[in-house]
Amino acid sequence: MANNIVNIRQELSEQVGKEVKLTAYESRNRVIEHTGVLSSTYPSIFVIDLDNDRDSVDRVSYSYIDILTGSVELKFN
Repeated sequence: MANNIVNIRQELSEQVGKEVKLTAYESRNRVIEHTGVLSSTYPSIFVIDLDNDRDSVDRVSYSYIDILTGSVELKFN
């Protein structure tokens, strides 16, 4: 990933609609992993629709700062 917010936002905007593996490092050494589709990008955040077995749609959103600080990692297929 890029090393500044403008580049991160631009790279993610080019990947909208593609499948992504999300790894989020949370407090107390908790790591959350999901797969989903990058559904949209906004000026301050991006949204991922998560794959699930239920009929409902789960979404998560993160800020570009989370990628810059390493709290969130994205890997595109």
